[in-house]
Amino acid sequence: MTSRFKRPVTPVRILLASAWPALSLAVTACVSGGAIDVRVPTVASSNVSVSVHDERGSLDPKRAAAVVRKLDASGEAGLLALHLREVESAISEPLTLGNDARLLIDGPQTQAAMLRAVAEAHHSVELETYILEPAGMGDRLAALLAAKRADGVTVRVLYDSIGSLSTPSAYFERLRAAGIEVCEFNPVSPSRLQSDSRLSINNRDHRKLLIVDNQVAFTGGINISGVYSSSSFGRKSKTDVRESGWRDTQVYVRGPVAGQFRALFDTNWHSQHCGDEFGIPRTASESDAPRAGSMAVRLVAADPLAQRSELYVALLSAVELARHRVWLTYGYFAPDERLLRALRGAAQRGVDVRLMLPGFSDFWAPLYAGRAHYSALLDAGIRLFERRDALLHAKTVVIDGVWSSVGSTNLDWRSLVHNYEADLLVLDARFAKEMEALFMLDESAAQEVLNSEWRQRGIGSRLLEWLARRWEYFL
Repeated sequence: MTSRFKRPVTPVRILLASAWPALSLAVTACVSGGAIDVRVPTVASSNVSVSVHDERGSLDPKRAAAVVRKLDASGEAGLLALHLREVESAISEPLTLGNDARLLIDGPQTQAAMLRAVAEAHHSVELETYILEPAGMGDRLAALLAAKRADGVTVRVLYDSIGSLSTPSAYFERLRAAGIEVCEFNPVSPSRLQSDSRLSINNRDHRKLLIVDNQVAFTGGINISGVYSSSSFGRKSKTDVRESGWRDTQVYVRGPVAGQFRALFDTNWHSQHCGDEFGIPRTASESDAPRAGSMAVRLVAADPLAQRSELYVALLSAVELARHRVWLTYGYFAPDERLLRALRGAAQRGVDVRLMLPGFSDFWAPLYAGRAHYSALLDAGIRLFERRDALLHAKTVVIDGVWSSVGSTNLDWRSLVHNYEADLLVLDARFAKEMEALFMLDESAAQEVLNSEWRQRGIGSRLLEWLARRWEYFL
């Protein structure tokens, strides 16, 4: 049998020559194979009270406990009560009731929903993104934001300096000329540096947030970029999959949790000294979003200065407590040893663990860093799938038919240690069912990686895996 994994993406001799300085640094630093240094609870107490809010504010402990019991009964595994107590001390925002969350698949669907939400804005629009470029959505969004600003809507835009490095300065000047407040996160140029002096060039704002009127919000993996011009499903041609039609997921949410999104945006905005020291005053209609549905959700964030990755803590707990299914979809997968142990342990106790991963990437190293773990995962009984017909960039999880996450956090050291990230956790059986259906749709378009075939891959692939594994802390 001929292995599909034998051909390296670049000549090995050239690759080693170009990567050797960074490889030496990584080996010297002994960064491979360790554990993420974030605060992880080790003991769950039955006496811990879970903080629960609704559109009126905080619920008293008795009502909060009743909500948790009801949520626990809605899932298949009874995972939630113990899980929520276990992560309570590590997550800043409370569990929030009364929301409605909708999945958005790929660029065209997401862009249409975002443009529609902005068009309906009455008071404020906040956009925080890693990549903001004119191509496609960027120009349309700029024109719409300018029109809303002319109507008196307050508009703030926060973009990452590295992620948007190739964007012409004229694009940002166009926004400013329209009266839009524009701020650059952790500028590369020392002359523009205004942010927290503790940040290094390695600390990037990888969040993708849009908040409108403090009523609705978006998060996920989708940047404002031309690569999202078409869908990743049902494509007639596969010749341009690296340039457009990336496979990605976003979530649109209405309800009280929108206030958590705005508070997170405000924190980053002020950390960069972008202005509005005390924030933009909110009108009565903005102050608190009304109940919009029946979903219990919470926003989780990563803050490298605080050594905090709330998704990491929540995901680790959910995997360790899972009893039936753990299905993960990640565009970048190079996790630490503790999370790998949790995934292998779940599979070995009979949980259906599946990973949907990319078959190619916009950068070779993260792809091979992830593949370096395939043998151990396959040996543990985990099923691996690769999307090779579209560039997979999504970051989603669904566990036991009730616990889901959608956001910007990848399962790699960059997201979990170096970046600012944001993800929405949804504790709802109906939403989880939609997430499972989406995973199955990806599975129908993917190729499964079989252990017998994987063992036959060539020496070139094995060498690239070894090299990327040594370097994964920096990826």
